[in-house]
Amino acid sequence: MFQAILAYIHAWVDYGLALCKMAKNREIGWTTIDRKTGEIKREQQPLMKKIKLLILFSPVMEWIDTTRWFRHYMHEKANMQGHKMTSPASAQMIKSFVGFYNINMNDFTPSDIHEYKTFQEFFTRRHKPGCRPICSPHDPTRAIIPVDCRVVIYNTVPKARALWIKGHHFTISNLVADEKAGHTWDSGSIASFRLSPQDYHRYHCPVNGTVKWWKQISGDYYGVDPIAIRSDIDILTNNARCAVCIDSEEFGKVLFVAIGASEVGTVVFNEDFKTPGRKVTKGEELGMFEFGGSSIVVCFERDRIVFDEDLVKASERLYEVDVEMGMSLGRAGKA
Repeated sequence: MFQAILAYIHAWVDYGLALCKMAKNREIGWTTIDRKTGEIKREQQPLMKKIKLLILFSPVMEWIDTTRWFRHYMHEKANMQGHKMTSPASAQMIKSFVGFYNINMNDFTPSDIHEYKTFQEFFTRRHKPGCRPICSPHDPTRAIIPVDCRVVIYNTVPKARALWIKGHHFTISNLVADEKAGHTWDSGSIASFRLSPQDYHRYHCPVNGTVKWWKQISGDYYGVDPIAIRSDIDILTNNARCAVCIDSEEFGKVLFVAIGASEVGTVVFNEDFKTPGRKVTKGEELGMFEFGGSSIVVCFERDRIVFDEDLVKASERLYEVDVEMGMSLGRAGKA
């Protein structure tokens, strides 16, 4: 009996020390799988941000979502943060930000942090040519990851709702604010990409094709942390966003939706993707987010994509996968 009690106490002490180590290393974010190494790890995140998210998206606080005050507060905060990050004084934040998140500046141009005049300029930094190779660049039957991020994928929208996206009113029609257009993907597949503040915030086209239509949708600026996405608040269909439909010979109609979040003032699409009839290629820069976290949802028509097996298995286990822009997302399914 005494040995069992000692073992029990020892286990709890080990657990407490592990938590202390995680807090010290700031590894208190969501659990993810590194696609390159297969390692399961926790995302780095400021402690106060974690506590704030747990409070804001708890069942007790859900009532707040019914008031205009909360939405107004989030919108005003996003605007204030956006303006703050464009001031010359904001450049002083870059060094500590790079240190906190261990950002490898050798992947970016310019790589010298002192060459950025504002934090916003740093936040929208570009990759060095060649540091994110495109998977099978000459094979149009291969779709790619559009951004450095964490991804979950599901073969049907109902499965995504059951396991990951918990908002009461999440449908593709609500996502694009168009009942008729949204039905195209009602029985299709969905990939959800979450960006954190430390990530590269330019996003790229996942497939070859032709721009069919695009639209900008106004909305709120809730956070897109998994705590928020898996709450009952309709994050993805309430936040400000831009959507483009790409008509692909290999993948059918592909919907790409860039969704702003807390502290993101603007979702920007490049002109080519706002021009119906324009030919676009996978890997081509589609647009960018300004300061903050953010999210992208890409939808495919039913059976038009076969997602990579490692992404499928991780998502079924409710793990996000750390991926880089240009990696494989999946191959074209039957026409």
